[in-house]
Amino acid sequence: MAPDGRTLKHVQVREYVRSLVSGSAPGSPAPSERELVHQFSVARMTVRQAMDALVVEGVLERIPGRGTFVARPRRTASRIVGFTEEMARRGLLSESQTLLARREQAGPGVARALNLTEGDAVIHWRRLRCADGAAMCLEDAYLNEVLLPGFLQSALPTSLYDAFEARGLRPTWAEDSIAADLASPDEAVHLEMERGGPVLRHSRRALAGEKVVEVSRSVYRADRYTLWVQLGHA
Repeated sequence: MAPDGRTLKHVQVREYVRSLVSGSAPGSPAPSERELVHQFSVARMTVRQAMDALVVEGVLERIPGRGTFVARPRRTASRIVGFTEEMARRGLLSESQTLLARREQAGPGVARALNLTEGDAVIHWRRLRCADGAAMCLEDAYLNEVLLPGFLQSALPTSLYDAFEARGLRPTWAEDSIAADLASPDEAVHLEMERGGPVLRHSRRALAGEKVVEVSRSVYRADRYTLWVQLGHA
């Protein structure tokens, strides 16, 4: 169906404003709706529709009580990082001690999370993660063996995410969950803390595109680890 006259005017106004603010510094004022109504001889609703479209795109932003301005660049989602890179960002030296590294059959929960069939081969890698020499985290990672052929036959990497990147499997997105809990006796021993002390349980399902590359469960000492989350508005 051919667009009617109002649609054409809306597009005309939208593209005029887009070209007008292109290259302008964030925070620069956008033309007022009144100016545009007068300039294009259109209804205010037509101008509002054009401006709304640019706000949705992130070209403009409205600040209540002040007006409409050239939008600040939107932040993208934070890069997904592993323990090694996260500690480096915090100015801490990471170290790891492998407690277990073996081929196992996937149980129902791990199989479902990795999109495998129960009983398929997975790599189970358990490590004690330290920061500046202090025990920080006990981590169990489950990996799809098919995606990582020969992983257990060579020297284990310092950083799992660097190993992923070398194979073109760097996680592009992840599903994380965090819960407060108390340390089990075994966890307390490894983390050098009192039995029943406070911990944070971090579960992650990481994907490279559509491939699930990692399912992990980590237990952090709550007195040594603070979770940082970057938030913003769309």
